[in-house]
Amino acid sequence: MIDIKIYEAMAKLDPDETERQWLSAEAEKLINSFNALEKIDTAGIQPLVTVLNLNNILRDDKAKKTISREDLLSNAPEQYGGSFQVPRTLE
Repeated sequence: MIDIKIYEAMAKLDPDETERQWLSAEAEKLINSFNALEKIDTAGIQPLVTVLNLNNILRDDKAKKTISREDLLSNAPEQYGGSFQVPRTLE
């Protein structure tokens, strides 16, 4: 069994003894599963981004001008050098 008291503190849990035994057994199953995965030889295997067989399904990222800078800044309470000016937050 795995001592899970450190995890209890990190997760701010206060399980009773029955729950502590169950959590410990579940944690041991997880660790055993990860240990089994570590034994698998993955040399030469490309990592997957997705398990789906998809190519780029997004549109091309093309810049297009939709509104002028002047129109954007026309409603700005304050502007400086062609940009929005916001109050200072750091000193």
